[in-house]
Amino acid sequence: MRSPYLEERHEDLARRAAEAPADDLDDVRRSVQALGAAGLLDCFSGTATDVRAAAVIREALGRRGAVLDLAFAMQGLGSGPVRIAGTPAQQAALLPDVAAGRTVMGFALTEPEAGSDLAGVATSARADGDAWVLDGRKVFISNAGVADAYTVLARTGEAGAKGLSMFLVRADAPGFRVLRTFEMLSPHPIGEVSFEGCRVPHAALIGEVGQGMKIALGTLDRLRATVGAAAIGMAERALAEASAHAKARTQFGKPLADQQLVQAMIADSATDLEAARGLVYRAAWLQDVDPAGRHTAAISMAKLFATEAAGRVADRCVQILGGRGVMRGEVVERVYRDVRALRIYEGTSEIQRIVIAREVLR
Repeated sequence: MRSPYLEERHEDLARRAAEAPADDLDDVRRSVQALGAAGLLDCFSGTATDVRAAAVIREALGRRGAVLDLAFAMQGLGSGPVRIAGTPAQQAALLPDVAAGRTVMGFALTEPEAGSDLAGVATSARADGDAWVLDGRKVFISNAGVADAYTVLARTGEAGAKGLSMFLVRADAPGFRVLRTFEMLSPHPIGEVSFEGCRVPHAALIGEVGQGMKIALGTLDRLRATVGAAAIGMAERALAEASAHAKARTQFGKPLADQQLVQAMIADSATDLEAARGLVYRAAWLQDVDPAGRHTAAISMAKLFATEAAGRVADRCVQILGGRGVMRGEVVERVYRDVRALRIYEGTSEIQRIVIAREVLR
């Protein structure tokens, strides 16, 4: 964990994340409870996100398993709008329970016709007396059917980004329903939810009417670099497995580790991860020391390079293990599946390239 961008407290957090108990690494609720009990969700307890803390925790959790990392990340994403724009009453009612692991969060942005283009969100919200009424559908929502509460982007006005607002919707709100869940390449709870005359109190509005897009993008920006940290952790685990295999497996009269082409794959993988780590922790450091600054390019570079690098590393590790590398249940096979989604969610690699180019050409 040595880095000019990290402090001793971050090394302690990394150790705690590596040692945190978890009853079932494939059970989001138990994982959230375990993370809360270990104090690892405290970086989401206040009105600002400690981005470096979130990054080192995600790197450590990524080495342990994708579901454990998801459990952590969704607590940050789901509660992010309340941290950024919630009233003191909203923050007091939600954030302590999020940090303690008592409330599991979801973040509902994506729709059938609105993914990368969030300005196309069609789910509507209309004022009705002292309540808001939501109607619409959201898809690919992590923690669907597991979360106790969701932050939801909905349309309250004109077409485009300026007509969107953000709401906090409890899972027991009348008119909220989980329609179905999906079986994904990397298994974790994800599905489609609907709002059918879903009534929530007026106080469920987060921030002001028309600020929804700003709040959503602000939430994503604060945690986007940490996606890269999770990717690094996952790929580190695969590289450790592949390196151990290369030292133990003999071919053509000598260990794979002595074969120069295998050495090249290991060298390229280690270099990819070290470069990714530098970009990720630089971006996180910038956000922590200058939270009001514009760090768009640094954040997008970190997310883009780290997730793409993790994909390259995972692919090389599968190749080093040969037939074992494509066997269900092998660590490198699992990582190969786990890292793939990271190049899509929270801004695809293609979107990150567009963002970076725009910043360079400004």
